[in-house]
Amino acid sequence: MMLVLLAGTMLFIALGLWQVERRSEKLALIAAVQARVHAAPVAAPGPAEWARINAATDAYRRVRVHGAFLNDSEILVQAVSRYGPGYWVLTPLRTDQAWTVLVNRGFVPPELRSRASRHAEELKGPVEVTGLLRVTEPHGGFLHANDPAHDRWYSRDVAAIGRARHLSHLAPYFIDAAAGPSEKRQPVGGLTVLSFPNNHLQYALTWFGLAVLALLGVWRVRRRP
Repeated sequence: MMLVLLAGTMLFIALGLWQVERRSEKLALIAAVQARVHAAPVAAPGPAEWARINAATDAYRRVRVHGAFLNDSEILVQAVSRYGPGYWVLTPLRTDQAWTVLVNRGFVPPELRSRASRHAEELKGPVEVTGLLRVTEPHGGFLHANDPAHDRWYSRDVAAIGRARHLSHLAPYFIDAAAGPSEKRQPVGGLTVLSFPNNHLQYALTWFGLAVLALLGVWRVRRRP
């Protein structure tokens, strides 16, 4: 019994220290993302930089890009926002440098799913888009896999969307467009959720508490006649 309690104590302390380390990493991540979100926008990474793009250093970086939307190739991805259920409208943008990037122009409710219902809101000709760089979301959502054959999308899987829409020279990331001048405009941009759960302190205290209980158990065992 003594050995079991001692082993448990060591394990609980190790798990508590691991959660402390995880908390430090999470706080550093939150600080880094906040710095990127509030920084001045930079040019969206071009082909020479694509191989180095990763979530740790690039996610949520503010970027801008110039080009023209390929409205005929838009993709609707099922979503839930503060406006309720609906869709993200992802539209490829052909840049001035002749490469393509997917732009999440924003959210639309189900009644504005069809392009015809939003025709007046389509952006034609040269545009400048400012927004947040987002890493691809492969495979699908939590409960549903993407179904390119039937044009049903539950996540923003850049590579799969590129294949479905036959997009060439496509960036391996997408851009969440910033909010427009009015929320009445559809799609509604600027809805990126910046939420990073940080419960590691609670978990650490739980593990350390269990370590204390295990030590109490050791003390009681040793006091037995």
